[in-house]
Amino acid sequence: MIVEAGRKMTANIHSSAVIAPSARIADGVEIGPYCVIGENVEIGAGSIIGPHAVIHGWTSIGCDCRVFQFASVGEEPQDLKFKGEKSYTFIGDRTTIREGATIHRATGEGNETRVGSDCLLMAYIHVAHNCVLGNHVIMSNLASCAGHAIVEDRVVIGGMAGVHQFVKIGRNAMVGGMSKLVQDVVPYTIVDGHPAKVVGLNSVGISRAGIPLEARHNIKKAYKILYRSGLSLAEAIAVIEQEVDSCEEVEHFLRFLRNAERGICRERREND
Repeated sequence: MIVEAGRKMTANIHSSAVIAPSARIADGVEIGPYCVIGENVEIGAGSIIGPHAVIHGWTSIGCDCRVFQFASVGEEPQDLKFKGEKSYTFIGDRTTIREGATIHRATGEGNETRVGSDCLLMAYIHVAHNCVLGNHVIMSNLASCAGHAIVEDRVVIGGMAGVHQFVKIGRNAMVGGMSKLVQDVVPYTIVDGHPAKVVGLNSVGISRAGIPLEARHNIKKAYKILYRSGLSLAEAIAVIEQEVDSCEEVEHFLRFLRNAERGICRERREND
């Protein structure tokens, strides 16, 4: 461990833990029995690392995080393209990583896997190389994100859901349990199924997120134009630009649609 000269270390480290000499452990950190903390790891103040957890690579854990037993953070990616290059894993503040979860560092020199702040990653979830998760993301048990997936703020992913590589999930979206995601999930929607399709607007989620009432009305109007008008994606974007009052939420909705490279999840019909 690296400690500033003349400064007393106040971390609580179990005697059976294995800590690399170059690891940076902040004040107030607790590290449980049989943990392995590798070279180049940094753990922020107040974080608690449970027994048998393994943190490797160029990994930074934020402040006041909780990593439960048998979790693995920052390990080499499960990617045949990876050749041992220097890459990173970043975990934000106040994020909880539950039992047996795996979060791998990126493929590609200097690239990163990133998880935001205030996330809850439940038992046995997997976040693959080069993924980016925003803030306040919840991944339920056994959910998995393949490489290069992007999950925006305040997304909820149900248990055992599978997110295909390069898929993007827009902010305030909800993914049903055991869903198969092969196309981008539009912000503020609920998707479910195998493959996943849109089953409605996430009205409860956007209300709980504190989005103003007028903005919620605008989102609902944009949603109806996109999914109920029979227009193509390009035509729907043009109509939303003309007919829906501009606000930050609608502008984000439009920006997401313009950059949906894998196509978007379409709405479920009665005969689906």
